[in-house]
Amino acid sequence: MSEITQLAQAHCVPRKGPAHRLDAARANALLTQLPGWELVEEGAAIVKTFKFDDYYHTMSFVNALAHVANREDHHPDLGVHYNRCVVRYSTHDVGGLSENDFICAAKAEALAS
Repeated sequence: MSEITQLAQAHCVPRKGPAHRLDAARANALLTQLPGWELVEEGAAIVKTFKFDDYYHTMSFVNALAHVANREDHHPDLGVHYNRCVVRYSTHDVGGLSENDFICAAKAEALAS
């Protein structure tokens, strides 16, 4: 089983406090499993732009991602446009990135593929 598949099959758990914030080495290691995702904001968030053929497909992705976010209780910031959606994950309760961000990013990848 690939590492991205393992991430996509995992589930988020509540994480609070800086003890759950990932260090740069761990964040970079997890990032290698997510094609096209980038570290931004000095390593405090990850982001990717998903591109689609039209508004219908963009909104289908957004709606499916909203369902996943609700189920996992971990919500991305979204920039929704006609043929693309910018997805940004960060865990506010830890002040940066947590494993939940990478789990949800892998689930977003699975939805888009």
